[in-house]
Amino acid sequence: ISGGVVALQFFPTSIHILQPQHLFWLCLATIGLYGGGVVFNDVFDAALDKVERPERPIPSGKATVLSASILGISLFLIAFACAFQVSTTSGILAIVISLLALVYDKYGKHTSLGPINMGACRGFNLILGMCCSMELWYFGFVPLVYIAAITLISKGEVHGGSKKNYIAAFVLYALVIMAIAAFSYFKSSYFLFGIPFLLFFAYKVFTTLYAAATTNEPSKIKLAVKTGVISLIIMNASISAGFAGLAWGLVVLLLLPISIYLARKFAVT
Repeated sequence: ISGGVVALQFFPTSIHILQPQHLFWLCLATIGLYGGGVVFNDVFDAALDKVERPERPIPSGKATVLSASILGISLFLIAFACAFQVSTTSGILAIVISLLALVYDKYGKHTSLGPINMGACRGFNLILGMCCSMELWYFGFVPLVYIAAITLISKGEVHGGSKKNYIAAFVLYALVIMAIAAFSYFKSSYFLFGIPFLLFFAYKVFTTLYAAATTNEPSKIKLAVKTGVISLIIMNASISAGFAGLAWGLVVLLLLPISIYLARKFAVT
């Protein structure tokens, strides 16, 4: 939604290309892509989770590697089908996102490029919403940097984090907030509408990051990661409000209580 809103703000003629039903298909595609990535994360980590996270579906016996793999593939195929309903470009973007997710799940998260790999998944997802106006592709760096920060923090979920990762995450969070503010200030007439959302966003991510950094306890780190993931909605709301007005920001923010509720039912980190 945020990607589409930004695209339409800069290219009003795109409204003839990106219709409400297209946003619906792209939202479904995003759900499939995210779900498939999460499922394959557990598939590739099945052996490790037996030791570190025995409560997860596969090591706990609630699911098998085979059944999870079938589910993951099905979610990706649904995502591709939905994305191609909009355009060939969006379909190709969906395939690229799925490949990036698989690379991260299998290899990326075990390397120093893991944060960038995961961030690229989110960056391309924002671009997916901008598929009618690819001239704005560079705005995809905002979620890339943000997710890179969360990924750095998540490296300490089990055994505790490092000071340099906390500092790097703080700097990346600050860069994201400044980038959204600066971009909407110079490129949009709705800048002031995005400020309250940005302040809320900053409060959520910085307070939990501070708690994680000062205690270095796995529970606090998991909370910081969980908050970071859920706060993607607040970040997207700030983008929507800053580029299209208060109404769009509130529409996106309405997803926050739903996400908080679901986070109590399913593992977020």
